[in-house]
Amino acid sequence: MNRGLLRLSVAALALSAAAACAPTESYNGFRPERNDVTIADPQPGVDTRATVQERFGSPSTTAVFDQNAWYYVDSIQQRVAFYDARISERHVMVVHFDGDTVASVDKYGLERGRVIAYDTHTTPTRGRELGVIEQLLGNVGATSPTAAGSNPEDQGPRRGRNGN
Repeated sequence: MNRGLLRLSVAALALSAAAACAPTESYNGFRPERNDVTIADPQPGVDTRATVQERFGSPSTTAVFDQNAWYYVDSIQQRVAFYDARISERHVMVVHFDGDTVASVDKYGLERGRVIAYDTHTTPTRGRELGVIEQLLGNVGATSPTAAGSNPEDQGPRRGRNGN
């Protein structure tokens, strides 16, 4: 009886440990294939801004300088335990407009993504850098404790021992 309980406990512990390491997925953006209904891509020369917005909703973003391109972006991120999330899938649909009608539709995947290297340099500032001790004890002795409150009329009302 004792061995059976021990085996069951070990099996439950191994199962829970395996479940804890399973990746969790989070979805961002609009994916038509997740809605159980296939939504046709916009047709150049046929669809308009209104029909695209009716089918796909508002775009994720638009072109900054040229308002004739709408971007629909979706992605799937996976996170395992305490590690940073990793994008496992990304789809970008770019709808280009010529006036009010669709001119072209481009689709891109994760393979077209680029890693951006951020500059890690810092801008130097004037002055000197304070050490830990200087930061902790920097204001000690900077002002006289009696100079700030030497005039009793400058102080607020004081309460006595009984709270009055």
